[in-house]
Amino acid sequence: MANPRKPTHGSMQFWPRSRAQRVVPRVKSWPTLNEPKVLCFAGYKAGMTHILLNDTRKNSLTRNMEIKWPVTIVECPNIKVASIKFYKNSQPLSEIFSTNLDKELARAITLPKKIKNKIEDIKDFDDIRILCYTQPKLIGLKKKPDIFEAGLGGNKEQKLEYAKNILGKEISVSDILKEGMIVDAHAVTKGKGFQGPVKRFGIALKRHKSEKGRRQPGSLGGWRAQGHVMYRVPHAGQMGFQTRTDYNKLIVKIGHKPEEINQNGGLVKYGVITNNYVLIKGTISGSRNRFIRLVFPIKPAKKRPELMPITYISTSSKQGR
Repeated sequence: MANPRKPTHGSMQFWPRSRAQRVVPRVKSWPTLNEPKVLCFAGYKAGMTHILLNDTRKNSLTRNMEIKWPVTIVECPNIKVASIKFYKNSQPLSEIFSTNLDKELARAITLPKKIKNKIEDIKDFDDIRILCYTQPKLIGLKKKPDIFEAGLGGNKEQKLEYAKNILGKEISVSDILKEGMIVDAHAVTKGKGFQGPVKRFGIALKRHKSEKGRRQPGSLGGWRAQGHVMYRVPHAGQMGFQTRTDYNKLIVKIGHKPEEINQNGGLVKYGVITNNYVLIKGTISGSRNRFIRLVFPIKPAKKRPELMPITYISTSSKQGR
C-alpha cells in the first residue's frame, strides 16, 4: 500500500499564534481615496449558501452556461456615527461626541456627560476618523454594540465637512459599498482551543513503535542549539480565534429584501435575516454571529473578477457551514 502524503498546513507567516484580545479587529492602515467617503462597513456573519450565475465572460470555457459559486452571507444593519476623532502626527488630538447617542452605547463605553469642545475650535490636525457602532438589537443579538474606528477619504477639509454631516446619523451599507466592489474582510477566526501539533500544523503521525509518542514532532532542533527551540518547530498551542484578513473579496450582491435569502426556519445556528445583507464570493474568517469588517482594499488586485447576472440563490437549509 502506498504511503499517503499530506503537506503540512498552518503558515509560519502568522506569529505569535495567540488569542485575539478583541472580537473587533483593528485596521492599522487605511487606503487612500480622493472622494470623501467612509472607508469601511461592518456586519455579522450569518452563514453560507450557493448561487447560480450565467457565465458571460468572453474567454471562459463555460461561456453562456450556468455556473455555481459559494457565497458568504453577512447581515449588515445600519451603523451609527458616535464621534469625530482628530489626529496630529498619528496621535489622538481630540474627540467630539454626538448629542443623540443610543442608550445601549453606554453599556460598551463611558459616554461624556457634557460636550466641552466644539468642532470649530480644533484647527491644528492632520487626519480625521469617525467612531462608529453597530446595532445588534436590530438582528436580535443580545450583546453590547461593537465599536470600531473608520477612516475617511479625501483631504482633511473634505473629511471635516463630511464628518460633520454624518455625525450622529445612520449609515446604510448601500451608502458605502456597491455590487462588484472588491473589499478586504477583517475578522477573528473560529476558536479551536488548545490543540496538538498534528491538528494545528498537520504533521504526519509517526510509526506505532515510536519511542516518545506518535503525535509529537520528530526533532526539536540540532544538538548544537540545545536550550533553544525555533519557532518553526510545530508545537501544541492555541488554535484559532486570531485576527486574520481575507484580501480582495468580491461583493456579488447587496440585498434589501431579506425574503430572497431566508431559509425555512432561518439559517442554521443563526436565525432569520431581517436587515440588509451582503453576499461575498467564497469564504471569510469567523464563526456565525461574528463581527465582520469590510474595508476598501489596501492592495487591490490587478485583475478583478467580472460580475455576472445571478439566476438563482439557494435557500436550502442543508448548507455546508
